[in-house]
Amino acid sequence: MVVATTTVTLAVWLIFSFCYIEYTMFFVILSINIVAVVFDVSWFFSGLEEFQYIVIKNTIVKLATVGLLFILIREKGDLLLYIGLMAGGTLAGNISMWTKLPKFVKKVPLKTLHIHHHIKESFIYFIPTIATSVYTVLDKTMIGIITNNSYENGYYEQATKIINMAKALAFTSLNSVMGARTAYLFKENRTAEVHKKIEDSLNYIILMSVGMCFGLIGVADGLVPWFFGNGYEAVAGLLKLFSPIIVIVGISNCLGSLYYSPVGKRATSAKFIICGSVCNLIFNMIFIPKLGATGAALGSLFAETIITVLYIAFSDGYATVAMLVKLSWKRIVAAIGMLMVVLQFYKLLQATMILTIVQLFAGVAVYAVILLILRDEYVIRLTEELLLKVSSRLTRQK
Repeated sequence: MVVATTTVTLAVWLIFSFCYIEYTMFFVILSINIVAVVFDVSWFFSGLEEFQYIVIKNTIVKLATVGLLFILIREKGDLLLYIGLMAGGTLAGNISMWTKLPKFVKKVPLKTLHIHHHIKESFIYFIPTIATSVYTVLDKTMIGIITNNSYENGYYEQATKIINMAKALAFTSLNSVMGARTAYLFKENRTAEVHKKIEDSLNYIILMSVGMCFGLIGVADGLVPWFFGNGYEAVAGLLKLFSPIIVIVGISNCLGSLYYSPVGKRATSAKFIICGSVCNLIFNMIFIPKLGATGAALGSLFAETIITVLYIAFSDGYATVAMLVKLSWKRIVAAIGMLMVVLQFYKLLQATMILTIVQLFAGVAVYAVILLILRDEYVIRLTEELLLKVSSRLTRQK
């Protein structure tokens, strides 16, 4: 089925690529990324919770790709080679995971396959993915059409890149790992353990995302001038406005990965995402004409909030407002204290890399100390485990 759908997609992509003669070669080389999908079996090893195998294989390939980039890319004319190496690295990483696959699978008669059923189920996952992609791209498209200002689009693009990196650090990897485990627990009808896993995951995500949200607000003015350069000052304001989305999406992503998908409610999840996409379109039409990129950021913020509220409301008690308040209030208090300290450094130092590094270290330290003073159970447990490991290692060295 993957081969069939990828072949259709590749054909459409190649037809599209020849519509833009100037960029045809770029599109053709980028088609390697589509071919790579056929060989992507990371989902299989994720289901077996063989995450170490995935990480090791991908790390080796990515390091090799980076090495080749440094060796072979020398000038602007090497752009095609750069694209080829990046796309080829993705393909090589996917193919490398096939070496262990024969140990787990065997041939099955084609007549036993229920292709129609799998296509139907795939569309349940495909629709929300497309909905999310459409409204992500829609923001930039509407900014361009309504404002007719490429600068506004540039500000929005750079701000979203930083936010997406923060999302990846706060929750993406955790939810990918925990999703397979909760799917197994649901199958075994061990609902009490599922409740515990989801609460633990939300505990970690809120700890990280609240800290990153307020931390990003604190470092934005000092980060943007040296990281992006002159002319990008507007990105700082967008980062401040966007920062709560790290918390909001962290909660919805957790529930989507650990509850809605494992329990078989992906269709319900898709409806929520489509609802958010429609709301985002409406908000964009209202805000972008007056506020430009800032309006698009507001639209995304409101739309993601609506999606998260729906996720919580229909989660059958696996996440509640009371639980989220309990997990959040100490972190918000600590984050406000951290923000006040971080902003003081901005008044004392110039906007350079040194300032950002100082703010990061000071912010993490203040955030952790205030949480320890407030007797945050999760942070205390993490601290105790860290001290125990350090003590054990020192004992072995003696």
